[in-house]
Amino acid sequence: MDSPWIFTAFRAPADPGAAPDALQEIRHLRARILFDEGRRPAFRSRAGDHADDQPQDHGAWHFAARRARDGAHGPPLGYVRLLTPVTASLYQSREFLGSTHYEEVLSTEGLNPAAVFEHSRLVVEHRARKLGLGLHLNALAVAAAHELGAAAMIGTSGTADGQDRFHARFGFHPVPGTRRYVEKYTEDVVILLHRTEEGAGEHTALVDEYRLLFRYDLMEDAGLAEPSVPLARSAQSSLSSLSSLSSRSAAKAEPSFTVPDRGPVWRDAPPRRLTAIGPSDPHRWKPVLFEPAQPDARAAMTSLLNTGAVREVLDTVDAQLEELIRARDPGRVFDADALADARSDQLEGARPWAYGTWAWYPWSGRLVHVLPREEFRLVRTDRNRGKIDRPEQRRLLDKRIGVIGLSVGNSAALTLAQEGVAGAFKLADFDTLSVSNLNRLRAGLHQIGVNKAVLAARQMFEIDPYLDIEIFPAGLTEDTVREFFLGGHGPIDLLVEECDTPWVKLAAREAARDLGVPVVMDANDRGLLDIERFDREPHRPLLHGLLGALTPDDCLDLTFAERVDLILAMVDADRVSPALAASIPEIGRTLSSWPQLASGVALGGALVTEAARRILLGSPCPSGRFYVDLEELIRADKNVVGATDSPGGTASGDPGPDPDPDPAQAAVSLPSAP
Repeated sequence: MDSPWIFTAFRAPADPGAAPDALQEIRHLRARILFDEGRRPAFRSRAGDHADDQPQDHGAWHFAARRARDGAHGPPLGYVRLLTPVTASLYQSREFLGSTHYEEVLSTEGLNPAAVFEHSRLVVEHRARKLGLGLHLNALAVAAAHELGAAAMIGTSGTADGQDRFHARFGFHPVPGTRRYVEKYTEDVVILLHRTEEGAGEHTALVDEYRLLFRYDLMEDAGLAEPSVPLARSAQSSLSSLSSLSSRSAAKAEPSFTVPDRGPVWRDAPPRRLTAIGPSDPHRWKPVLFEPAQPDARAAMTSLLNTGAVREVLDTVDAQLEELIRARDPGRVFDADALADARSDQLEGARPWAYGTWAWYPWSGRLVHVLPREEFRLVRTDRNRGKIDRPEQRRLLDKRIGVIGLSVGNSAALTLAQEGVAGAFKLADFDTLSVSNLNRLRAGLHQIGVNKAVLAARQMFEIDPYLDIEIFPAGLTEDTVREFFLGGHGPIDLLVEECDTPWVKLAAREAARDLGVPVVMDANDRGLLDIERFDREPHRPLLHGLLGALTPDDCLDLTFAERVDLILAMVDADRVSPALAASIPEIGRTLSSWPQLASGVALGGALVTEAARRILLGSPCPSGRFYVDLEELIRADKNVVGATDSPGGTASGDPGPDPDPDPAQAAVSLPSAP
């Protein structure tokens, strides 16, 4: 959506005689707001004029905000100033403390005065404060200081209206012993200090976005951008579309203005913020849901928007309502009037923005508007009908599935969530995403280092924010087996086991058999689907008896070679694909680990989901092992279209089938549902 603000910036000449006309407009704005209807009479002259002429204005950066609808020449509604060390002798904080005390403060903090900037004169019209303009102006000033190379920022702050607490949210802290009453401001004033290496408090992410705005828009439009900055112009696309963020600036500056030389952007050491800015909180994996029809939720949502943590707002509820209306009455053709009437009936007087739920995803900063739970799910699974009808969909959403191992299991978990096979999940994996996982996991570079259970939960919640998901980021251990199967939000109805730790494979199956929980596994080779119906066969041997009387305790402290042999026994070494069989002796020599492909993982997710759905709905799905082997299925003799004359063989030009195929290798499909 379009931003309501336009930000402009200029750096005034150090010569008072060369002050631009814009500075006088800014001074009038500051004085009028500071006067505050007589609260601070010092900002009004006897002639009734508002005056705030300060020597600090000369040589300083000035930032103003206007409504976008008023254009770049509309009246300014807010302002903030940033002084650089070039005019450090004019700092208000130096004037407030006295030069000796000021220098003592910097010395005590271990700061070089040549790297300390001053932030001052943040003022916002009352009508714009409720829209969060102060937050964004402050973020812009802090961002500019960071971008210009400040090691720290200093400034004076009032305290009567909580200004000091407001700045604390940006990482400013009061300097002890500096608070005193100032007659001109009719309140206590305190010195605040901010170290750029520590980020910007709870608004670090917002400040980082405004660094891009300052670097690529405000500085560039002023003709001040440094060509050596090694970031693409397209980086500005990362700026949020949240309504209170800036659109492209219309700022102009005097052509003679220059930025103090900061030296090369890239030195031997990385830029300060390169090491200070981290990834999103790796422990956040659940969305926060707001139902704005509830007053408390509306207030909480407003507070969230004011923090700057929301990077992107996505409101497609109008389109979702249209889909809902058509899904409920697919045989009817709606004209525009009928659709509008149906939409009005659905809203029942509610305003569209307050209808349904807003889901905030803290790891991405997205705030997404969706239909209420039941309506959302009706629309999301509408195209399942004909294969999974409404009563079956409702039965499936009442089920809880456990998934152990979220590498291969990631595909299964996401496919289960997409298809609506279960409305609740428990996910267990101790491992984190690495670059080598990206050959088969649906993930991005920005997610490297994220726990795989956290990653899967995030992806599933982005499909359906109403899911019930619990995670076990330490994996399945002796201490968590019972909790995984029975505890938390409820017992699981089915287990998907996709880990490669022998102890876990056996311990999970022992627990599943004791509790009558069916187990489904994809082996990621030759399309092997393994099903153990412990819900119907309580005495069935684990893994079909392939391991004899082996127990989980027998699988502890295995060497690598013993572990490989055991896993091969589990998947029946005589039936593995030739490629996998040839790879096994090379693991640890020419290969780093088991070879796995994305196509095999995707196929496994489909097979597991098909089997899980059949089991949970009571359709035929017996225990056993089944191969959906594409090497066998995609052969010339399996072609059902019919052959045509072709030189040298079949219609495809293939030489034809093996005249004596091994029946043990033949592909076997699952039995069909009635």
